[in-house]
Amino acid sequence: MSIYAIGDIQGCFDELLQLLSRIRFDPGRDRLWFAGDLVNRGPKSLQVLRFVKSLGRAAVSVLGNHDLHLLAVAAGNPQHLRHKDTLEEILSAPDRDELLTWLRHRPLLHRDTGLGYTLIHAGLPPQWDLKRAEQCAAELEAVLRGPGHGGFFANMYGNLPDRWSPALEGWDRLRFITNCFTRLRYCAIGGRLALKEKAAPGSQQDDYRPWFAFPGRNSAGERIVFGHWSTLELKGRVDPRHNVFPLDNGCIWGGHLTTLHLPSGRHTDMACPGWRKPATIREHTVALRAEA
Repeated sequence: MSIYAIGDIQGCFDELLQLLSRIRFDPGRDRLWFAGDLVNRGPKSLQVLRFVKSLGRAAVSVLGNHDLHLLAVAAGNPQHLRHKDTLEEILSAPDRDELLTWLRHRPLLHRDTGLGYTLIHAGLPPQWDLKRAEQCAAELEAVLRGPGHGGFFANMYGNLPDRWSPALEGWDRLRFITNCFTRLRYCAIGGRLALKEKAAPGSQQDDYRPWFAFPGRNSAGERIVFGHWSTLELKGRVDPRHNVFPLDNGCIWGGHLTTLHLPSGRHTDMACPGWRKPATIREHTVALRAEA
């Protein structure tokens, strides 16, 4: 059996099928780990959802910010729709409810203790070790899967609170957990989440650090696979000393859809034509900032 982790698809269904063909994926033998953001901005989000769901136990997909955005809009929060969203086909599909229920039951974190890898979409704050991360993921998953998920989606959006405290409660606590797992790229000195900064490392404010490079990070001993940060991959792979494995290679922007074979560390890239392709990394960063 082979396990392949795959970066953000965001509706790029054709590229996904081409990549799976290239690695000769066999659902009867192999397993796929999807790093979240199955949907939005690309042309075939509905097909991606149906396909990944159809894989059953052959696939694990953690929730990303675009996945939660879809669920929030579908739960009655249309004021958060953006002009670049491509969610209408899902929202009007005959199997909409079945797909959304399935998506709402996906995890925030997947850990394989035997393999020694953990899968998330975005990042972990420096105060969390992996045990705390698992506990926080379970808290949010219970709400998403329960009768109170509508209230959560009405209170999900926002950048505050920006620093972890075990004393956080209610929507503030759940919003912080959500922002870590699905939106985090940088932390500021003091351990605060710096959610507005989206550029590649080297261009950020002096007091910002990538979450995985934050001094004294309590999860530093874990091997973590993640997506979300396309400008990071466009600038080059991360220093292996950080013990993390980024996989968002900017498929939606004309980069690549990337898979990582575990545990060998072998990457396979599928070039993507680009649903919306900025000409430069700078334009790509500007586009990301505009989405905030």
